[in-house]
Amino acid sequence: MHAMSLPEQLAHSTIRIECETQAGETAVGTGFFWAVGDRNSSWVPAIVTNRHVVEKAKRGLLGFSLMGGGGKPSYGCLRTIKLDNFADRWIGHPQRLVDLCAAPLSSLVSPEISRGLFIVRLDKSLLPTPAELSSMAALEEIIMVGYPIGLCDGMNNMPIFRRGVTATHPFLDFGGRKEFLIDAACFPGSSGSPVLLYDAGIKLAPDSGLKGGGPTLKMLGVLYAGPQYSVTGTIDVIPIPTKCEQVAISRIPVNLGYVIKAERLLEFEGVFRSRGLLVPQA
Repeated sequence: MHAMSLPEQLAHSTIRIECETQAGETAVGTGFFWAVGDRNSSWVPAIVTNRHVVEKAKRGLLGFSLMGGGGKPSYGCLRTIKLDNFADRWIGHPQRLVDLCAAPLSSLVSPEISRGLFIVRLDKSLLPTPAELSSMAALEEIIMVGYPIGLCDGMNNMPIFRRGVTATHPFLDFGGRKEFLIDAACFPGSSGSPVLLYDAGIKLAPDSGLKGGGPTLKMLGVLYAGPQYSVTGTIDVIPIPTKCEQVAISRIPVNLGYVIKAERLLEFEGVFRSRGLLVPQA
Protein backbone atom coordinates (compact mmCIF):
# COMPACT_ATOMS: atom_id res chain seq x y z
CA MET A 1 0.00 0.00 0.00
CA HIS A 2 1.23 3.50 -0.79
CA ALA A 3 2.07 5.97 1.94
CA MET A 4 -1.01 7.56 3.44
CA SER A 5 -1.89 10.92 1.93
CA LEU A 6 -2.90 13.85 4.11
CA PRO A 7 -6.64 13.40 3.34
CA GLU A 8 -6.37 9.69 4.17
CA GLN A 9 -4.83 10.58 7.52
CA LEU A 10 -7.57 13.13 8.15
CA ALA A 11 -10.16 10.42 7.56
CA HIS A 12 -8.83 8.70 10.68
CA SER A 13 -8.89 11.85 12.80
CA THR A 14 -12.66 11.66 13.30
CA ILE A 15 -15.03 9.21 14.94
CA ARG A 16 -18.75 8.56 14.59
CA ILE A 17 -20.55 9.11 17.91
CA GLU A 18 -23.85 7.29 18.24
CA CYS A 19 -25.92 8.09 21.30
CA GLU A 20 -28.99 6.59 22.91
CA THR A 21 -30.95 9.29 24.70
CA GLN A 22 -32.94 8.95 27.92
CA ALA A 23 -36.06 8.76 25.74
CA GLY A 24 -34.64 5.75 23.88
CA GLU A 25 -33.97 7.67 20.66
CA THR A 26 -30.79 7.29 18.60
CA ALA A 27 -28.76 10.33 17.63
CA VAL A 28 -25.47 10.66 15.75
CA GLY A 29 -22.73 13.29 15.86
CA THR A 30 -19.09 13.69 14.93
CA GLY A 31 -16.06 13.73 17.17
CA PHE A 32 -12.38 14.15 16.43
CA PHE A 33 -9.18 13.09 18.15
CA TRP A 34 -7.34 15.97 19.78
CA ALA A 35 -4.19 16.26 21.87
CA VAL A 36 -5.06 18.47 24.86
CA GLY A 37 -1.89 20.21 26.05
CA ASP A 38 1.60 20.39 24.61
CA ARG A 39 3.08 17.30 22.99
CA ASN A 40 6.56 18.52 23.97
CA SER A 41 5.67 18.38 27.66
CA SER A 42 2.37 17.24 29.19
CA TRP A 43 -0.70 16.32 27.22
CA VAL A 44 -3.54 13.82 27.04
CA PRO A 45 -5.31 12.22 24.04
CA ALA A 46 -8.99 13.13 23.93
CA ILE A 47 -12.07 13.16 21.73
CA VAL A 48 -13.77 16.52 21.15
CA THR A 49 -17.34 17.10 19.99
CA ASN A 50 -20.23 19.50 20.61
CA ARG A 51 -21.76 19.51 24.06
CA HIS A 52 -25.26 19.14 22.59
CA VAL A 53 -24.25 15.85 20.89
CA VAL A 54 -23.68 13.96 24.16
CA GLU A 55 -25.32 15.90 27.01
CA LYS A 56 -28.56 13.84 26.95
CA ALA A 57 -26.98 10.47 26.16
CA LYS A 58 -27.31 7.58 28.58
CA ARG A 59 -25.38 5.21 26.29
CA GLY A 60 -22.80 5.71 23.58
CA LEU A 61 -21.41 3.66 20.73
CA LEU A 62 -17.95 4.37 19.30
CA GLY A 63 -16.34 2.56 16.36
CA PHE A 64 -12.53 2.55 16.15
CA SER A 65 -10.28 1.38 13.34
CA LEU A 66 -7.66 -1.18 14.28
CA MET A 67 -3.95 -0.83 13.69
CA GLY A 68 -2.63 -2.82 10.73
CA GLY A 69 0.86 -3.50 9.50
CA GLY A 70 3.37 -0.77 8.76
CA GLY A 71 1.66 1.75 11.02
CA LYS A 72 -1.42 1.88 8.80
CA PRO A 73 -5.06 1.01 9.49
CA SER A 74 -6.41 -2.46 8.91
CA TYR A 75 -9.40 -1.60 6.73
CA GLY A 76 -12.43 -3.70 7.51
CA CYS A 77 -11.25 -4.45 11.05
CA LEU A 78 -13.16 -2.45 13.63
CA ARG A 79 -13.48 -2.31 17.40
CA THR A 80 -16.88 -1.20 18.66
CA ILE A 81 -17.09 0.15 22.20
CA LYS A 82 -20.44 0.46 24.01
CA LEU A 83 -20.49 2.75 27.03
CA ASP A 84 -23.05 3.41 29.75
CA ASN A 85 -23.27 6.73 31.62
CA PHE A 86 -22.03 8.28 28.41
CA ALA A 87 -22.84 11.92 29.13
CA ASP A 88 -20.93 11.79 32.42
CA ARG A 89 -17.66 10.89 30.67
CA TRP A 90 -17.33 14.29 28.97
CA ILE A 91 -15.81 17.51 30.30
CA GLY A 92 -17.63 20.65 29.18
CA HIS A 93 -15.84 23.70 27.87
CA PRO A 94 -15.14 26.07 30.78
CA GLN A 95 -17.54 28.60 29.26
CA ARG A 96 -21.01 27.09 29.30
CA LEU A 97 -22.18 28.97 26.20
CA VAL A 98 -19.37 27.44 24.10
CA ASP A 99 -20.86 24.29 22.57
CA LEU A 100 -17.81 22.06 23.02
CA CYS A 101 -16.85 19.18 25.28
CA ALA A 102 -13.95 16.75 25.48
CA ALA A 103 -13.42 13.28 26.91
CA PRO A 104 -9.99 11.87 27.76
CA LEU A 105 -9.51 8.74 25.68
CA SER A 106 -8.75 6.87 28.90
CA SER A 107 -12.33 7.53 30.10
CA LEU A 108 -13.69 5.78 27.01
CA VAL A 109 -11.21 3.03 26.19
CA SER A 110 -8.85 0.97 28.33
CA PRO A 111 -5.09 1.37 27.73
CA GLU A 112 -4.85 -2.22 26.53
CA ILE A 113 -7.46 -1.62 23.82
CA SER A 114 -6.22 1.85 22.86
CA ARG A 115 -2.76 0.51 21.99
CA GLY A 116 -4.31 -1.51 19.16
CA LEU A 117 -6.32 1.35 17.64
CA PHE A 118 -5.39 3.39 14.60
CA ILE A 119 -5.93 7.03 15.54
CA VAL A 120 -4.68 10.23 13.93
CA ARG A 121 -4.68 13.01 16.52
CA LEU A 122 -4.96 16.65 15.59
CA ASP A 123 -3.12 19.11 17.84
CA LYS A 124 -2.53 22.80 18.39
CA SER A 125 0.38 22.88 15.92
CA LEU A 126 -2.35 22.94 13.25
CA LEU A 127 -3.91 26.14 14.59
CA PRO A 128 -3.19 29.19 12.44
CA THR A 129 -1.35 32.05 14.08
CA PRO A 130 -3.10 35.44 14.31
CA ALA A 131 -0.83 36.62 11.48
CA GLU A 132 -1.81 33.65 9.31
CA LEU A 133 -5.49 34.25 10.03
CA SER A 134 -5.30 37.92 9.19
CA SER A 135 -3.52 37.16 5.91
CA MET A 136 -6.28 34.80 4.77
CA ALA A 137 -8.87 35.96 2.30
CA ALA A 138 -12.49 36.38 3.32
CA LEU A 139 -13.25 33.58 0.86
CA GLU A 140 -11.15 30.47 1.46
CA GLU A 141 -11.81 26.85 0.50
CA ILE A 142 -12.46 24.56 3.44
CA ILE A 143 -13.15 20.90 4.03
CA MET A 144 -15.34 19.38 6.72
CA VAL A 145 -14.93 15.77 7.87
CA GLY A 146 -17.77 13.95 9.57
CA TYR A 147 -20.94 11.89 9.38
CA PRO A 148 -23.78 13.86 7.74
CA ILE A 149 -27.14 12.15 8.45
CA GLY A 150 -25.03 9.48 10.16
CA LEU A 151 -23.50 8.33 6.88
CA CYS A 152 -20.12 6.62 6.77
CA ASP A 153 -18.38 3.74 5.04
CA GLY A 154 -19.22 1.30 7.80
CA MET A 155 -17.19 -1.53 6.31
CA ASN A 156 -13.97 0.50 6.33
CA ASN A 157 -14.92 2.91 9.13
CA MET A 158 -14.37 5.97 6.95
CA PRO A 159 -16.12 9.36 7.28
CA ILE A 160 -17.54 11.66 4.62
CA PHE A 161 -15.61 14.65 3.27
CA ARG A 162 -17.52 17.81 2.39
CA ARG A 163 -16.17 20.91 0.68
CA GLY A 164 -17.23 24.53 1.05
CA VAL A 165 -15.91 28.02 1.54
CA THR A 166 -15.67 30.49 4.37
CA ALA A 167 -18.74 32.73 4.34
CA THR A 168 -17.24 35.31 6.70
CA HIS A 169 -13.60 36.16 7.30
CA PRO A 170 -12.09 33.54 9.68
CA PHE A 171 -9.97 36.25 11.33
CA LEU A 172 -12.98 38.31 12.43
CA ASP A 173 -15.24 37.41 15.36
CA PHE A 174 -18.68 37.08 13.80
CA GLY A 175 -21.19 39.01 15.89
CA GLY A 176 -18.51 39.64 18.51
CA ARG A 177 -18.14 35.91 19.30
CA LYS A 178 -15.15 33.69 18.54
CA GLU A 179 -16.97 32.19 15.56
CA PHE A 180 -17.18 32.48 11.80
CA LEU A 181 -19.55 31.18 9.12
CA ILE A 182 -19.01 28.67 6.34
CA ASP A 183 -21.01 28.07 3.18
CA ALA A 184 -21.44 24.30 3.15
CA ALA A 185 -24.18 21.69 3.43
CA CYS A 186 -24.47 21.16 7.20
CA PHE A 187 -26.74 18.18 7.83
CA PRO A 188 -27.74 16.35 11.02
CA GLY A 189 -24.81 14.23 12.18
CA SER A 190 -22.26 16.88 11.19
CA SER A 191 -22.26 18.43 14.66
CA GLY A 192 -18.70 18.40 16.00
CA SER A 193 -17.04 18.12 12.58
CA PRO A 194 -13.60 19.71 12.29
CA VAL A 195 -13.46 22.50 9.70
CA LEU A 196 -10.07 22.77 8.03
CA LEU A 197 -8.33 24.95 5.51
CA TYR A 198 -6.83 22.49 3.04
CA ASP A 199 -4.68 23.29 0.04
CA ALA A 200 -3.25 20.33 -1.88
CA GLY A 201 -0.32 22.52 -2.89
CA ILE A 202 -0.72 22.11 -6.66
CA LYS A 203 -1.34 25.32 -8.51
CA LEU A 204 -1.38 26.47 -12.14
CA ALA A 205 1.82 28.43 -12.76
CA PRO A 206 1.94 31.41 -15.18
CA ASP A 207 3.64 29.23 -17.82
CA SER A 208 0.58 26.93 -17.71
CA GLY A 209 2.52 24.24 -15.91
CA LEU A 210 1.62 22.66 -12.59
CA LYS A 211 3.50 23.91 -9.59
CA GLY A 212 3.58 21.97 -6.34
CA GLY A 213 4.39 23.64 -3.07
CA GLY A 214 3.30 20.89 -0.72
CA PRO A 215 -0.05 20.58 1.06
CA THR A 216 -1.23 23.16 3.59
CA LEU A 217 -3.51 22.21 6.46
CA LYS A 218 -4.88 24.49 9.15
CA MET A 219 -7.49 23.69 11.80
CA LEU A 220 -9.98 26.56 11.65
CA GLY A 221 -12.72 25.40 13.97
CA VAL A 222 -15.61 23.10 14.89
CA LEU A 223 -19.08 23.14 13.34
CA TYR A 224 -21.90 23.47 15.86
CA ALA A 225 -24.96 25.27 14.47
CA GLY A 226 -26.66 26.68 11.40
CA PRO A 227 -29.14 29.46 10.62
CA GLN A 228 -32.59 28.41 9.42
CA TYR A 229 -35.27 30.52 7.80
CA SER A 230 -38.73 29.99 9.26
CA VAL A 231 -42.08 30.30 7.48
CA THR A 232 -42.79 33.30 9.68
CA GLY A 233 -39.85 35.12 8.14
CA THR A 234 -37.49 34.96 11.15
CA ILE A 235 -33.92 33.68 11.00
CA ASP A 236 -33.01 31.37 13.89
CA VAL A 237 -29.62 29.90 14.76
CA ILE A 238 -30.04 26.34 16.05
CA PRO A 239 -27.55 23.60 16.93
CA ILE A 240 -27.00 21.19 14.03
CA PRO A 241 -29.38 18.32 14.90
CA THR A 242 -28.03 14.90 15.81
CA LYS A 243 -30.93 13.04 14.22
CA CYS A 244 -33.24 13.38 11.22
CA GLU A 245 -36.91 13.86 11.96
CA GLN A 246 -40.03 13.79 9.81
CA VAL A 247 -41.66 17.14 10.52
CA ALA A 248 -43.75 19.68 8.65
CA ILE A 249 -41.49 22.04 6.72
CA SER A 250 -41.49 25.15 8.88
CA ARG A 251 -37.73 25.79 8.93
CA ILE A 252 -35.62 25.99 5.79
CA PRO A 253 -31.83 25.42 6.06
CA VAL A 254 -29.81 27.98 4.13
CA ASN A 255 -26.61 25.90 3.76
CA LEU A 256 -24.62 27.98 6.19
CA GLY A 257 -22.83 26.75 9.29
CA TYR A 258 -21.62 28.43 12.46
CA VAL A 259 -18.09 27.39 13.39
CA ILE A 260 -16.46 27.80 16.80
CA LYS A 261 -12.92 29.08 16.28
CA ALA A 262 -10.22 26.48 16.90
CA GLU A 263 -8.47 28.70 19.44
CA ARG A 264 -11.29 27.75 21.84
CA LEU A 265 -9.80 24.25 21.98
CA LEU A 266 -6.83 25.65 23.89
CA GLU A 267 -9.16 26.59 26.73
CA PHE A 268 -9.58 22.92 27.67
CA GLU A 269 -5.98 22.83 28.88
CA GLY A 270 -6.70 24.68 32.11
CA VAL A 271 -9.63 22.40 32.95
CA PHE A 272 -7.65 19.24 32.23
CA ARG A 273 -4.66 20.55 34.20
CA SER A 274 -6.86 21.33 37.23
CA ARG A 275 -8.08 17.73 37.17
CA GLY A 276 -4.55 16.32 37.01
CA LEU A 277 -5.10 14.91 33.52
CA LEU A 278 -2.14 16.50 31.72
CA VAL A 279 0.77 14.09 32.09
CA PRO A 280 3.90 13.33 30.03
CA GLN A 281 3.09 10.97 27.15
CA ALA A 282 5.38 8.77 25.13
